[in-house]
Amino acid sequence: MSDSPVPVTVLGLGLMGQALAGAFLAAGHPTTVWNRSAAKADELVGRGATLAASPAAAVAAGSLIVVCVTDHRAVRELLEPLGDALPGRVLVNLTSGTSREARENAEHTAAQGATYLDGVILTIPSGIGTPEATILYSGPRSTFDEHESALRALGPGATFVGEDHGLAALYDAAMLSVMWGLLNGFLHGTALLGTAGVSATSVVPMLGQGIEAVTGWIARYADQIDAGVYPADDATIDTQRAAMQHLVEESRAAGINGELPAFVTKLADRAVAEGRGGDSYAALIEQFRKSA
Repeated sequence: MSDSPVPVTVLGLGLMGQALAGAFLAAGHPTTVWNRSAAKADELVGRGATLAASPAAAVAAGSLIVVCVTDHRAVRELLEPLGDALPGRVLVNLTSGTSREARENAEHTAAQGATYLDGVILTIPSGIGTPEATILYSGPRSTFDEHESALRALGPGATFVGEDHGLAALYDAAMLSVMWGLLNGFLHGTALLGTAGVSATSVVPMLGQGIEAVTGWIARYADQIDAGVYPADDATIDTQRAAMQHLVEESRAAGINGELPAFVTKLADRAVAEGRGGDSYAALIEQFRKSA
């Protein structure tokens, strides 16, 4: 590996693309940029970036090509016409999408003679280039290792998650599921307390303690999930099922939406029907593993 900064090209200059290009510039990488609306490059050009006249010219200027556009369809439309510009280059796609799209893009990129890494950004644009920035990458390990130093210009949390090109997107989807599950639980609980005149702000400390307690259960449940055995060393699904029904009844009595606890109760009902009533809550993963 050379100590010389790798020439980088950034395709797409939305808020995130501008932040990515700015971080590469700050780290000393020769940076070429392209965007359909060239005016978005003005500030970056003022800092030393080179504005390419076309995607092909931008790709030709860099060995590491970073793409951050609206969606994977836009990625295809951008890259498919490039022909001879891509061979021998590394394409890092930081556009949000699904694992299927990531795998398809890897196949198309390989057919064009380039190597593909898929990535997921776990921060907002202002976080890029700071210690708080984490970006997950999936694809060939050797490619990640070769360009890890350059990728860390975007943030020290450059994390390789596996050689399956779709893994970064799957990690992203899993974290979104956890995030929305947590936030929806908070919103439902706050709505329930609100019917008794309790403000959302006042319940934050207590609910925060509850969240910390649940976080502590995750590692133990993860071990059970991997082993496929669910000893109820805290509470059985039967016990949890009774509490779930209480939450449904409280929601109805308070006149708020009870669909969330009702859905969770249905999952528990199915688990009990399959003989899982004496298992720990982690056994509900068997319900999530099934197609709806």
